[in-house]
Amino acid sequence: MGALSMRDALASFAGKRVFITGHTGFKGSWMTFLLKEVGADVMGYAFAPEPGPSHFELLKLAPRIHHIVGDIADAAGLKKALLDFQPEYVFHLAAQALVKRSYQDPVGTFQANVMGSVHLLEAVRHCASVRSLVYITSDKCYENVEWVWGYRENDRLGGRDPYSASKGAAEVVFSAYARSYLQDPDGLGAASTRAGNVIGGGDWAADRIIPDCIRAIEAGMPIVLRNPKATRPWQHVLEPLSGYVLLAANLHARPQAFDSAWNFGPSSIEVRTVEDVARAIVASLGRGSIQVEQPAHVQHEAQLLQLNCDKAHQQLGWSPRWPVDKTLDATAHWYAAYLGGKDVEEVTRAQIHDYFPELP
Repeated sequence: MGALSMRDALASFAGKRVFITGHTGFKGSWMTFLLKEVGADVMGYAFAPEPGPSHFELLKLAPRIHHIVGDIADAAGLKKALLDFQPEYVFHLAAQALVKRSYQDPVGTFQANVMGSVHLLEAVRHCASVRSLVYITSDKCYENVEWVWGYRENDRLGGRDPYSASKGAAEVVFSAYARSYLQDPDGLGAASTRAGNVIGGGDWAADRIIPDCIRAIEAGMPIVLRNPKATRPWQHVLEPLSGYVLLAANLHARPQAFDSAWNFGPSSIEVRTVEDVARAIVASLGRGSIQVEQPAHVQHEAQLLQLNCDKAHQQLGWSPRWPVDKTLDATAHWYAAYLGGKDVEEVTRAQIHDYFPELP
C-alpha cells in the first residue's frame, strides 16, 4: 500500500478538527487559509500578530477559526486549549524563527523553540483525540559544514548560532518524546519536518530578503544587501505546506509507515543568491534599486545549505511544483497587489488554487 495522493490527502481534512500553533505568522496564516479552503475546523494558538501589516489580518482569519491568543511558553494554557478542542490533527509551527533575533535574545529563542516544543508535546501526549502530529523545525537543525550536497534526514544535528542550535535541540526533544510516548501502533502518528527558506506574499519579518525589498521599495529607498552572494534553496511557502498536509494525512492513515523525520526543499538547480532574488523582485515590480554594503562585523550565518529530499520524493510522492522563477513571480504579484490596494485574500486564494489543481 503506497502513500495517499495529494488529492486524497487534501480531501481527508474536510470536517476534521485541526490545531495549529503559530497560526498568526507567515507560514501559519498560509496553512490556516489552506486548511479552511479544504473544509477543516481550525483552532489556532499563537501570539497576536506583530504590529504592522499582517497576512493573518489581511485574510480576515480570526472570525473564521477558533482563534486563541497565547504563548507556547504557557504550558497550562496551551494544554487547556488543545484538550478543550480535542483535535485529530496537530501542526506545530510556533517558533522564534529569525537567526539575527536569536543572537539578540538567545534565552527567549531557546525558551520558545525548545521549551515551547516540550509544552506542545506534553499537551499532545495527554490528548487522546490526536491521531496525526506534524512537528515543524528547520533545515538549520543540521550541523552545517557547508558542503555542496544536500543534508539527509539521518545526518548530524547541531547549530552554530542560537537559532540553529535551538532547532537541533527541538529535534532531539521530539525524538525522545516520539520514542517514549508517541509510538501507539493503532493511534497517533508523529513526524518532524525540516524545510528551507520560504518566500511568498504576506511576509513582513525583519531581516528577510523579500520583506526588506518590499519595505525599501515602498519607502523609495535602495535595497541594502549585506550578504549578496549567500545562496539559499528558495521555495514558495506553499511547497513545504503541501508536504506537511500530505505527511499529516498519511500519518493519520498509517502511523507507523510515516513516523520519522522528513525534508521538504527545492531542487538544487533552484538555488539562487540573495542578490539574484532582490534583482528578480525589482524587475518584477518594475521599481527599486540595489545597494551592496559590507558591515564591519557580521555575525555568522550559513552561506550554503541544501536539503536532500529523496525520501519525500520516493516514499510520500512529494515533489516541489513551482520552479524558482514562478515562485518569485507569484511573490512579486502578491506584493504588487498589496501595494496597489487590491484584495490580497483573493490573490492568496488564487495562488493556492493555482498550486493545488486538486482543489475544487
